[in-house]
Amino acid sequence: MDLTKRFNKQVDKIAVSMIRQFDEQVSDIRGIIKLTLGEPDFNTPDHVKTAAHDAIKNNFSHYSGMAGLTDVREAATFFIKEKYNLSYKPTSEVLVTVGATEAISASLLSILEPGDKVLLPAPIYPGYEPVITLAQAEPIYIDTTSNQFVLTPEMIEVAMVEHGNQVKAIILNYPSNPTGVTYDRQEVKAIADVLKNYPIFVISDEIYSELTYDEQHVSIAEFIPDQTILINGLSKSHAMTGWRIGFIFGPEQLITEIIKVHQYLVTAASTISQKAAVRALIEGMDDAAVMKKEYRKRRDFVYEQMTSFGFEVARPNGAFYIFAKIPKGYEQDSMKFCVDLAQKQAIAIIPGVAFGKEAEGYVRISYAADFDTLREAMDRIGNYMISALD
Repeated sequence: MDLTKRFNKQVDKIAVSMIRQFDEQVSDIRGIIKLTLGEPDFNTPDHVKTAAHDAIKNNFSHYSGMAGLTDVREAATFFIKEKYNLSYKPTSEVLVTVGATEAISASLLSILEPGDKVLLPAPIYPGYEPVITLAQAEPIYIDTTSNQFVLTPEMIEVAMVEHGNQVKAIILNYPSNPTGVTYDRQEVKAIADVLKNYPIFVISDEIYSELTYDEQHVSIAEFIPDQTILINGLSKSHAMTGWRIGFIFGPEQLITEIIKVHQYLVTAASTISQKAAVRALIEGMDDAAVMKKEYRKRRDFVYEQMTSFGFEVARPNGAFYIFAKIPKGYEQDSMKFCVDLAQKQAIAIIPGVAFGKEAEGYVRISYAADFDTLREAMDRIGNYMISALD
């Protein structure tokens, strides 16, 4: 009996992320250095771990309410007010999720219907399209490669003219995975000024908001709060990827609807993790500062090395990625390039095609690794670039 024929047909249209596929593909190579996954190499701060220990000892092992514990929602709204001058009511305008990933799924599944279209600036993190596809909606990619990966108001206008009333939402991700590009206040306001003219949802994934290097992060929710479903979390800012704590902020009328989907996806986030999150958001409000200082040094080092090898790189000003264009004269198929690099030099970086067809010919490097590892990785890439031309 072959029950695979009875699965939801939309499942046939999605696959495991190419990032994860490639990472597993090269994992068995002896001595492999992997600069593949978007995960901080720092450990969760000790004071946050202590809060989790206390929660266990005090028997915080039962369900919280669907929206999350009151104290963590209060802490989250305090944090986002202090950091980004955003005002949300903790009792009705914030939802605690199982990481930003669940926040994305709950948000998209709440708003999308078959036939809807969603605008995506490309290249883009590959975690959005599969959920859009499962909802029987259609992703519409806006190619930003000609503008150093910066989305402009004019690009949005062109897409809206072409697709009109079918556009239900736009997804913004900044600082960006995979490019590390982010937007200053003027750029964010310009995008908001265009989007406020259209009755569409703005899903703004700002999970890297604490990792900006040149200017303070500016949320689009500051300018168009009524349209914005703001997603954030603690994975990158506090090195808490495994704790699975994310947040959705938005107007009460939107959160009221999203919480329905959230409930049936996960019931509620881990209570112990939520208690740790309170400590992270209040006492650890600036925990990212130490990591950010180190990431900035790493960015500068990897940027200088990659450009010296002939790669074209839009200098990143956020997150912890270098997105580099493969030089002419080398294999331009990014998957073949990365496989050959891994096999010959035992260094793994992600093929650009994992982030969409617009990203073909590029590679992504995560510099969330210590300096010794990065130095060795750059030596190996340099050796490959010399030998590949022989």
